[in-house]
Amino acid sequence: MELSFLNRRKLLGLGAGSATAVALGTSAQAAPSEVDARRTPSSSDLAASLPGSFTSEYVQTNGVRLHYVAGGSGTPLILLHGWPQTWWEYRAVMPDLAAKYRVIAVDLRGGGDSSKPQSGYDKKTMAADIAGLITALGYTKAHVVGHDIGAMVAFSLAVNTPQAVDKLVMLDVTHPDSGYYEARMLPVPGAGFHPWWWAFNQVNGLPEGLVTGRSRLLIDWMFDSFLVNQDAVCAADRAIFAHAYATPDAIRGSNGWYKTFGQDIIDNETYGQIATPTLGLASPAFYPSFAAVLSQQATNLQLAQIEDTGHYFLDEQPAAVVAHLTAFLG
Repeated sequence: MELSFLNRRKLLGLGAGSATAVALGTSAQAAPSEVDARRTPSSSDLAASLPGSFTSEYVQTNGVRLHYVAGGSGTPLILLHGWPQTWWEYRAVMPDLAAKYRVIAVDLRGGGDSSKPQSGYDKKTMAADIAGLITALGYTKAHVVGHDIGAMVAFSLAVNTPQAVDKLVMLDVTHPDSGYYEARMLPVPGAGFHPWWWAFNQVNGLPEGLVTGRSRLLIDWMFDSFLVNQDAVCAADRAIFAHAYATPDAIRGSNGWYKTFGQDIIDNETYGQIATPTLGLASPAFYPSFAAVLSQQATNLQLAQIEDTGHYFLDEQPAAVVAHLTAFLG
C-alpha cells in the first residue's frame, strides 16, 4: 500500500518542508542541499500519518536505545532498513503487513532516532541489538526482514541467535564476505555497479565534513542512480531521509556500518550454513550474484526476482514485496 495523496498532504501539514511542497506541486522552493530540521516531521508524526494505528516507541537493550515504529497484531515481524534510509523505508508495506502481523520497523544502531555510539557497528553486535529488542518486547522469536545493511544484520542474527528468528527474509544484499574486497570502486564502461560509497563511508572524518548540511545531494544521487521509477521516492521522502543523515553524529553512526566490513568478513569466515527458513528477494541487477551467494549460505531457501525495479524495490514495487512476504511467512 503506497501512501495516499491525502497522507502526503498530511505530511505537508506536519511540516515536511519546502521539498514536500514541491513534490505536491505547490509554489514553495528550496535548494535540495539544505535540510531544515524545523520543517521535518518527527517519527511520531510520520507513524501517525500511516494508515492504521502505528506508534513511535523506544527500547533500551545491549547498551543502546533503539527506536522503532510498531502497529498491527499477531506474529512479530521485525523490519530492518538499509543505507541511507531509516525505518521510513518500509512505509509503503507496513499498513498491509500490519493486517496480518505485529509490524516492528526498527532504526538500526547509528541510524534514525536510535543511539549513535562510538562503536558496536559490526553486524554481530548489531544483531545482538535486535535479539535484545525481541526479548525486551516480550517475544521469544520473530520473523525478520532486512534490506541492504539491514539484511546483513538479519543474517547475522539468524547465524548467531537462530532461536530468535522464526523466518528470515533477505532483500537485495548478502552479509559481507571476502568477495566484498573485489568490488569495483571505479566505473568500467558498460559494467554497471561500482559501489564507491563503500570506500567513501569508511574514511574517518571526511564524510562528516563534506556531507553535513548537504545530505540531500547524497540522498538524491543514491535514489536517482538506483531507481527505475524516479517518482517512487518523492521529494517529501527524500527530505525525511536527508534530515536523518544531516548531522555529523548521524553520518558517523551510519558510516560505522561500512567501517566494520573488515570485521564482518572475519566473522563470516566462522559461519556455517543456516537452517532457518529463508526467502531471498532481489532486483534484476543484483539477483545473479545475490542468489549465488545466498544459495551457499542457507539450506532452506526460496529465491525470487522483483521485476521492473532497482535496488529500492520496497519503494518501487511494494505490492510485489508484500505478496512475496505474506506467501512465505504464512
